[in-house]
Amino acid sequence: MKTTQYVAREPDVSGFIHYPADEHERWNTLITRQLKVIEGRACQEYLDGIEQLGLPHERIPQLGDINRVLQAATGWSVARVPALIPFQTFFELLASKQFPVATFIRTAEELDYLQEPDIFHEVFGHCPLLTNPWFAEFTHTYGKLGLAASKEERVYLARLYWLTIEFGLIDTPQGRRIYGGGILSSPKETVYSLSSAPEHLAFDPVEAMRTPYRIDILQPLYFVLPELKRLFQLSHEDIMGMVQRARQLGLHSPKFPPKAA
Repeated sequence: MKTTQYVAREPDVSGFIHYPADEHERWNTLITRQLKVIEGRACQEYLDGIEQLGLPHERIPQLGDINRVLQAATGWSVARVPALIPFQTFFELLASKQFPVATFIRTAEELDYLQEPDIFHEVFGHCPLLTNPWFAEFTHTYGKLGLAASKEERVYLARLYWLTIEFGLIDTPQGRRIYGGGILSSPKETVYSLSSAPEHLAFDPVEAMRTPYRIDILQPLYFVLPELKRLFQLSHEDIMGMVQRARQLGLHSPKFPPKAA
């Protein structure tokens, strides 16, 4: 596993996590800026989730506050984790309806983008849609499948996750919108993803599994759902059969240059 400069903050005996004032200020900067950027760009289900969560602007939220909302909405909760966790732990958590949240916030130097998922990415990017039963069901199914999958199969599942839950778009009567948490927590990618610069393809799970990606660049390609309910439908289809099909067909050529050595 990669190393990270970030260290997750530990709760006190009552379960409360104390953050210094400058970290609360950083949260405030991130959330107030991003709420403006996602206007007219985020899907309605995500906006409904933001409203339900009622995230504070002036301070980093406590996980217990988020859990009360998620438990009531879909039976999910968030689980405190260190900065980076193994695939196995990730799948175990999702399979038990727990979403991992690293309890650190990015530094001022990495305000616009960092490769590790911090509390802003996890809470602002992903937690709002965990209030939605369709999205929650797909995420739960994904965790259970990942837990039972082989190491090779998990690589294909990871691509599906990346191109849906992290970087997915959706067509709505109001126009194309964002539901992927990786986009919604990034000011640059929020604007870029809906522009004419990247390629947009109708969602196809097998094709998504065959599509290589890099985590450190703006995505060259996004898959577009016809509606959010498509994820719920997918969770009741033979996803592992699709993994086998994707493995037989092989990977597409990357749409990005190789990483510099």
